Order: sequence, then structure tokens, then C-alpha cells
Amino acid sequence: MISNSLEHTLTGLALELGVSRAVADYTSDILLFASLLLLALLARVLTKYGLLFIVRLFVEKSPARWDDILKKNRFFSRLASVVPAIIIYKLAPLTIPGFPLIAAFVVSIAKIYAIIMLNSAAFSLMDSLHSIFLETRFSAKFALKGSLQALKLFISIVSVLLILSVLTDKTPLYFLSGLGALTAVLLLVFKDTIMGLVAGIQLSVNEMVCEGDWIEMPQFGADGEVMDFSLTTVKVRNWDKTITTIPAYALISQSFRNWRGMEESGGRRIKRSIIIDMNSIRFCDDALLSRLSRIQLISGFIDERNREIETYNREKGISKDSMVNGRHMTNLGVFRIYTEKYLHNNPKIHKDMTFMVRQLQPTDKGIPIEIYVFSNDQRWTHYEAIQADIFDHLLAAINEFDLRVFQSPAGTDLAKMGRQP
Repeated sequence: MISNSLEHTLTGLALELGVSRAVADYTSDILLFASLLLLALLARVLTKYGLLFIVRLFVEKSPARWDDILKKNRFFSRLASVVPAIIIYKLAPLTIPGFPLIAAFVVSIAKIYAIIMLNSAAFSLMDSLHSIFLETRFSAKFALKGSLQALKLFISIVSVLLILSVLTDKTPLYFLSGLGALTAVLLLVFKDTIMGLVAGIQLSVNEMVCEGDWIEMPQFGADGEVMDFSLTTVKVRNWDKTITTIPAYALISQSFRNWRGMEESGGRRIKRSIIIDMNSIRFCDDALLSRLSRIQLISGFIDERNREIETYNREKGISKDSMVNGRHMTNLGVFRIYTEKYLHNNPKIHKDMTFMVRQLQPTDKGIPIEIYVFSNDQRWTHYEAIQADIFDHLLAAINEFDLRVFQSPAGTDLAKMGRQP
């Protein structure tokens, strides 16, 4: 073999220099081992500055995106780091046959280094897969990070078992057989991890929550966007920029609100009431109807409803002595119609979703007129502006209908009443 020939050559050279046979053997072994280390170092340099350089050129010229991500996560460099360990593992027993213990130690170190580098390369590969997955359309509905973290944990356990196997010179099955007695302890130690893994799978399969979703979970003080979905925890960036960490299994065992449905629907609900003072509600007389007819949005409605009511009252022979007799419009009813017309003409209201202006049950505060519509702009600040504009207008217009908005008396109101004679 080449190693034996090289060893004999080095031994012969040492003997020619006049050293003893034992010293010549030791010297040849040391030189062979040094040559092995030099060869491993040369392989490292060639892979780092040669092979990896070629790979880098290929990646830069390739139009594909996945190889750029692998390069960014150092997958190729970590995989190439295994080459020197393989060389040492294969050649160490041949270069120092006179020192079997040292050769076994060096081989063990090479094995452990290779296991660590392969473990690191596997982590880089999974990080790259996650980055590639985030650029696909499926990332919005499936959280892959938790599953990859579970796989990383499994690979780490396998790596530790392999390293222990190398250090103790025992098969990995030997250590696996001893895990049965530690099952209860392992379940206790990895309780959150196991529960988080199961919860992550359920949340992903059922599409309950994904990164980027806005969720509310008051019991944990969470009200914001999911920024990270890991194996055991979910991080939420709240609206005030604070960060809340929630156990992943809590999203399965407890209730939470996800606003994704609203975002996907294309509209955001506006549900707010104006409470009318019931003492201001009355039938519309001719003077009020004449004034309201000047409002363009409802002038056609008033004319048409007037003809309909006059026809009905005439056919039924309704007496005009009292407005309670027969049919008549009320200022509250006309205001409700005006509100509907106003919202229909508002370009920022979604017309294809629930659209309703309804009268709720009277309370001791008055009678609520509720607006239940959807804006077509879901952005928070824009949504609030749309809602404010609507109610600014309606509150300013309500006096035209001889209606009053209920408001609890303030200190200034009581003071005015006290100054009245």
C-alpha cells in the first residue's frame, strides 16, 4: 500500500542518517501523521477557495432563488467542512499504525467533528427550506417553523446519541434501550416542547393562526400581529408595539380572536349607534316636509311617499282632524331613510356586504339608530377616519329633522338651569 511504502521510505531515510531503528519508526510515524494533517488542511483550503468558489459562481449566475438562500445560510460551506474529517477518518489508522490508541483517538475526534458539521449543515438546510417556503403562497396558511424546529430537535438528539456512541464505542441502540426508563423524566422535561409541537401541527393543519395574522387574546394581554410562530411559543406584537409571548398550546386550549377573516373579506365592520331623545320624535307636518324636501338625497323619496300616503288616506277615508289617524311620515323615519341614502352614496362603504340602518329597542337613554355597514378600506387609521366622517355628518344633520341626540346633563347644563328664573 502507498502508506506502507511511504513509511518504509521515511524509515530508510532516517536509518541512513544514522538514527536507531526505534527512533526511525517514531520519526516516520510522526512525519506521516503530519502529512495527514497537512493533507486535511490542503483539502480544507481546496474546498473553501476552490470548490466553494466554483459553487459561488454557479449560484450567482443561476436565475433560481433557492441556491442563493442555501448560500446565504452557509449550507455549502458547512457541508464542505466535512471533507477534512473524512480524510482523517479514512487515513489516520494507516498513517500511524504504530500508535493504535492515538489513531483511535484521532478517528473519534474526526467522527465527532463530522457529526457536528453534518448537524450544522442540516440546520442550514432547514433554515433555507423555511426561507424558501416563506416566499410561496402557502406560507400565509401554514406555519412551517414549528415543525422544522421539532425536526431540528430530533436531529440534535440523534447527533448526541451518535457522539456518545463514538466516545463510549457502543452502538446507538445501547443508549436508546436506556431511554425507556427515562421516559417519564423526558416527558416532564420536554412537556412544553411536546405540547407545542402538537399544538403547532393542529394550528397549521386547521389554519387557525399564521404569521402576520392579527389576533386578540385578552387573558394574555395580546392584541396585535403574530410576528413569530415557534415550536413552543407565539410572539405577538401588540398595537402599542409591546410584545406578548403566548404558549403555543394555549391557542388550542383557550379561545382567541383572529382578524384574518375580516382582512380576507375585503371589508371592515362599522357598528355604532346614535341615541335619539324620544321626546323629539314626532309626525312630519307640511312645514317640516317642505323643508326636508330641499335635501337632495331624500327629496324624491318624500314626494313619492307623500303621494302614496295621500292615496291611502283618501281611499280609506281617513279623517285629517288628528295626525294619529291614518298614515304619516315621522321625522325619525325620514332621518333613517336619509342615513341609508347617505351611506349608499358614500364611495367608502362596501355595497356588497351587510348594509343596514336599524332601530333598536328603546332604553332609558333614548332610542338607538344603529348603523351596521362595512367600509371597503381595512386599514385601521383609514377605517377610523371613514367612521368618524359618517357620524360627524349625521350628528350635524340631525337638527334638520327636528331631532335631538340624547346626552346626559353636564355641569354646565345644570348651571344654566339654576340661572333660569
